[in-house]
Amino acid sequence: MSGQVDPTAPKSLGDPAEVIRRLATAESATHVKALRDLAREIAIERGAAVPEPDPLDGGSKARALLLLETPGPTIRRTGFVSRDNPTGTAANLFRFAEEARLHRRDTVIWNAVPWVIHAEGASNRAPRRSELLDAQPYLARLIDCLPYLKVVVLAGRMAGELAPSIAERFPVIPIVRVPHPSPTYVCTSPDVRRRIIAGLAQAAAILASEPPGSSPVRWDGECPSLAFGRQTS
Repeated sequence: MSGQVDPTAPKSLGDPAEVIRRLATAESATHVKALRDLAREIAIERGAAVPEPDPLDGGSKARALLLLETPGPTIRRTGFVSRDNPTGTAANLFRFAEEARLHRRDTVIWNAVPWVIHAEGASNRAPRRSELLDAQPYLARLIDCLPYLKVVVLAGRMAGELAPSIAERFPVIPIVRVPHPSPTYVCTSPDVRRRIIAGLAQAAAILASEPPGSSPVRWDGECPSLAFGRQTS
């Protein structure tokens, strides 16, 4: 692939040149700086790769958080958690969000377990509950980096298990649960695709009920280190 890639179709990060361009964009994009810093901090603490947010998405200005389960193998090629990754899951998310009219600049994508949990060369797997528990404090810190957040979409069974903790820690944020957009699961029934699009459309409707310029819940330019259930002064 050559020339400038227009990311209006899935899998644009399959082009190595586009990965380089996207990284250059991220380096100067202030709206993803806090989230990139958080990703790097998690990578150091866990000793594992953590994909960074796509600068074409909303970053810290996002009003919707799309939470998947764990980074797939393409993280080693792109370094981004993105709907533009060259995978079937990312391509499905790209298409389903388009159909639901959930605009990418309103969203940020993350993972319930944000670091890579499988060995290099091994197939991806679902996170263990112990890993999900270890990741909960990082999710709380992520949400504290999203002062405009209006809705959280939990994609998949494991991400869905975080609903009670999120509701307890952030009771004013609506939670929408949808099936995981993995092709393996989407292909099991036409109803899966319908349920995902319906859930994303529900999130879009929540955003439409408030103007994009509404005041942030809290924002001081930093992401505090907060664990679920623990406040700091």
